[in-house]
Formats: sequence, structure tokens, C-alpha cells
Amino acid sequence: MWEPEPDWHPMPAGTGPSTLGVWRAEESGVPLVVKRLAAPQDHDLPELSDRRHFAYWRRAADVASYSLVADTAGLRGPSYSRVEEDEHGITLVTEWVEDAANSGLFLAHAMGRFAAVDLAAVRWLARDQLRDRLARVERRGGWATLSQTSAAEVAEVLWELRWRFVDELDRLPQVVQHGDPVPANLPGRHGDRAVAVDWGSLGYGPAGADLGYYLLSAREAFEPLLDAYLLGLPDGIATRDQVAHAAQVTSVYTVFTRADWALSRVSGGEGPVGAKYRHPAVAPHLRALQRQLPAIEALLES
Repeated sequence: MWEPEPDWHPMPAGTGPSTLGVWRAEESGVPLVVKRLAAPQDHDLPELSDRRHFAYWRRAADVASYSLVADTAGLRGPSYSRVEEDEHGITLVTEWVEDAANSGLFLAHAMGRFAAVDLAAVRWLARDQLRDRLARVERRGGWATLSQTSAAEVAEVLWELRWRFVDELDRLPQVVQHGDPVPANLPGRHGDRAVAVDWGSLGYGPAGADLGYYLLSAREAFEPLLDAYLLGLPDGIATRDQVAHAAQVTSVYTVFTRADWALSRVSGGEGPVGAKYRHPAVAPHLRALQRQLPAIEALLES
């Protein structure tokens, strides 16, 4: 049975069902990151074996094996990676990427450039990420915890409109996207490109969707980030209105989902849900939701 080495240092791991752990290691004085992915078992969700689903268990390892993003425009992967596979799963070893303190404007511009990368020949990239994420939420009963808050009315309207907006995204220009562009996954810099990690959700989505995911963690306001993304996006791929709409739909539905999930994790204790708003696991998501009020209003008025 696979086990981590005793001198590896555990790191915060992603929430993916296939991720057993992430460690910082060292070989010959070179700092590395080791990620262990567990192969799906009979009792696991079928989506882990679906090559088009965002949760496909081995996508990050396949991206590394094929050097798929080793030299792409805008965003690129780490310079060094190694994939070790056994009957129980995969061990993915990559270089440690130092934090370059990238600004949001630099990253938005990089995401726009990356959107023009051609990976059309690859058949195992993620598709329909927002649709599949909302389908997961639907199976869990929707935004049930938000229905107990002051945001209940808005949440109910947006939930009823979810498939309309997702269908609209399907009709927009589809481009390559990282799929999980949070700041922690965009740490490094190599010349005019950002060095990104955690490529497990690499796939296609509407132009602007990556920007929408990033907005939830960004320090900068939406309009400057939108301008930076469009400066990186080559002419003729998508209009400003199309990119803005994709970003707003993605950010709004993602932030409501995250806020509901965070509240549901702490709502079982004593007291009303409103008393949990300042909980450290909840407050960041509610602040992110408040920052998306202009986008929420834009969707409700569309």
C-alpha cells in the first residue's frame, strides 16, 4: 500500500474526492510538491471516471504526462513534473512554484491569453463545469441553507433561473480554461506568463468563465479585471458583453453555492443560521457574495 515518506511535510490539500493528500518534499536539495490521487473504486461516484467531467480523477496527471501546458501562452504549468502510477492510484510530483505575488490584473490578462490556446485534439478535457456543479447541488436539495437567511428571496429567484443562464453560457464562444483559477493555483511567474498549478479541471468553457471564478478571490474590481482579460484575449474570439456575461453568471452561481455549502457545515449547532455569519469558515464566502451584488443585479435585470 502506498504511503508518504516520513520526511514529507503535509500541505493543505484540495477538496477533490480523489486527492488523498499533498506534501512538500525535497530531492537532491530541490523542493518539490507531491500529490497523491486515488483510483476510483466500485462504490465511488461514476463522474470520477467520466473524462469530460470536471472531477475526472486522473486529469491532472494526464496533463503532466503529456506536457500539455508546459509552454502555453498566458498560463503555463510547472517546469518539472513526474507521474508514478500503481494499482491503487497515481503519485504526481512537480516542482515547487515560488509565490511571485502576481497582481490580479496580470493574472486576468494571462487568462485572456490562455483562452486562445488550441487543445482541440485532446478528448479528456472537462466540459460543462458549471452545469455539472449545479447538478451536484440540485441532487443535494439546492441552496437549502440560504433559504433560511435574508438572501432567501434572491437565492430562490436565481436558483429557478439557473438552467436558463447555463444554457446561455453554452451558446457563447467556448475557449480553453484552467477551471480552478483561485490565487493559490496561480502562484508563479515565468516572463510574461503566470505559472499555474492544480490542472485537474483543465477544459473548455465560455470565454470569461475563468475570470468569473477568479473574481471571488480578487482584490481588484470587476471592470479593471475585465479590461485586462480582454487585452489578453485575441480579437474576434468574444465580445466584451459576452465575456462580462460569462464572468458574472459564473461568479454569481459559484459564490451562492459556496456560501450555502459553508453555512450548511456550521448550521447544525445551537442558534439561528444568522448567528453563524461571523464564523471563520463562513464569513469569507459572505463577503465574496456581497462583492458580487452588482453582478447579481445585472443578472436579475437581464
